[in-house]
Amino acid sequence: MSAALKSLNDTEQLPVLLARQPIYTKNQDVVAYELLFRSQSGEVDRSITDDAATLAVITNSYASVCSGGEIRTLPCYLKLTDKVLMNANFPELPKEQFALELLGHTEVTPELLERLKQLARVGYRLVLADYDPSNPKFDPLLSIVHVLKLDILKLGLKELPDIIRKLKPHHLELLADKVENKEQFRQCLEMGFSLYQGYFLSMPVPVRGKKIVGNKVILLQLLAELQNPDTTAAALEQIAVNDAALTYKILRVVNSAAFSLRREIESLSHAITLLGLDQIRRWVTLFLASAEPGKPDELTRNMLVRGRMCELLAELMGRTNTLNYFVVGLLSKLDVLLDIEMAELMEQVPLQQEIKVALLTRTGGLGEVLQDVEVYEQGDFAALKKFVEPSFYEVAYRHSLLWAQTVMQAMSED
Repeated sequence: MSAALKSLNDTEQLPVLLARQPIYTKNQDVVAYELLFRSQSGEVDRSITDDAATLAVITNSYASVCSGGEIRTLPCYLKLTDKVLMNANFPELPKEQFALELLGHTEVTPELLERLKQLARVGYRLVLADYDPSNPKFDPLLSIVHVLKLDILKLGLKELPDIIRKLKPHHLELLADKVENKEQFRQCLEMGFSLYQGYFLSMPVPVRGKKIVGNKVILLQLLAELQNPDTTAAALEQIAVNDAALTYKILRVVNSAAFSLRREIESLSHAITLLGLDQIRRWVTLFLASAEPGKPDELTRNMLVRGRMCELLAELMGRTNTLNYFVVGLLSKLDVLLDIEMAELMEQVPLQQEIKVALLTRTGGLGEVLQDVEVYEQGDFAALKKFVEPSFYEVAYRHSLLWAQTVMQAMSED
């Protein structure tokens, strides 16, 4: 049993499935995460608010990110029903860690309004989702909550300016929800939204004829050479010397806590001797996911999480060649990172055919695991194929978040 698999099996399982979705500023920096969750018992809210272990996991894993080489804790938006908010035993959640999100189907009563005012007075940040300007029940809430989520698809981009104008006297922080592409993001930016949520950063903006440039070329040359069964450490080092800075960064990551080595690796040939070609292939692929100018850190972070989670699920399923699952997950957003269509990208990238098929069609053994990881990320837990027990998906996801954080910290070091 691998160390990773033993760690997964030894990790305490939670009574709830959890994923997170980033909330961005207009500069595309992540300032908070929306928690997506579903309890296996049906008591969704209580599974989180009444369980100290779950709250600790959220704080230590789901709210933690590496930004600029530093580990930071970001607030999480926690969706709660009015029933839980009104409960006399509602726990004192850390105010700096959690923003309390009220759902649109909530029954707005005088008692609830008083309760929300009380929570606001003691320092909780309140969020209102599913706002419908035609429903007067929301009006009293506008003077209490701090953040108002506007579903831009449901409300309509053309109608938003008038809605925003009427909301102005309330001095709310407006969050554009369901922003699906860069054009919608641009329009919302012009309207003055301060927060953004949706998959707009996951959609490539292809530039026809664009080629891979910079150190990514060296990485692809290394990847191509690693496909050669007769390659040698000398042949790989001959390619790597063309970019000494990149080689240094790769060695820094390999030497980091992400790999937990007992002795320092001083050269690529030394790394190959100690780790083997498969592990060098892992780190070369990893650096293909490193941030490009103008691309947010969250994109690289998500690629790392996907790669690691695909690999861990493959291990749990007893699959062979689990490194290929890592590569598929990691490169599944390479088109977004480089703004090159995936089909065109696959013509430039030297990968095994089954990996290319998985990236293009989400089919085959590799593709079906990638697709399940994507489903989990979106919080669509009911749609999981359940290759393993559902609770193991959360454990694998949690491990992947922390692993990605460690790797990003190592990659950011000079």
